[in-house]
Amino acid sequence: MLIPYLHIVYNISFFVAGWMFGDWKNWRRYYPTILFFITGDLTYNFVTSFLNYPLWRYHGAIPPNHLLINLLIDFVAYPATILIYLKYAVRGWKQFAFHYFLWVFLYSIIEFINLNLGLISHHHGWNIWASILNNLIMFLTLRIHYSYPLLGWLIFFILKIAIIFIFAIPVLSK
Repeated sequence: MLIPYLHIVYNISFFVAGWMFGDWKNWRRYYPTILFFITGDLTYNFVTSFLNYPLWRYHGAIPPNHLLINLLIDFVAYPATILIYLKYAVRGWKQFAFHYFLWVFLYSIIEFINLNLGLISHHHGWNIWASILNNLIMFLTLRIHYSYPLLGWLIFFILKIAIIFIFAIPVLSK
């Protein structure tokens, strides 16, 4: 059955899409935002894993655990996303709006499917609506970071502090 391997299918799909539609000739311009995206996700995973307080966890057969699935996403899906998303998001407001909502929808629908198939689970008050809101803020922040890196980092830190308080992540207790 294909369901336990969907994380592999998703990442192969992102890789192929990134290869076909990504702006590879200008990858150096997008590189700081790729690192920003990966760093944000790895920071979240480090903090919540260290505190044993995840807001979500990936499940699957191959890769067999949250860590390996997350690393696959960080180093395959996220770079491909940036190479495609920013290629079109920097071409004016109409192009930006279309691609912004397209990527928010894509990430949200993938999570919704994964949630219903048992390939991701939510914890400590996180839910699909929190993910959709996170996607809305995340894709806007990625675009901001591309043009104004320091503002992107400021938004990132404000969002992470808000998440710590809203979801009662016990960062000060250990």
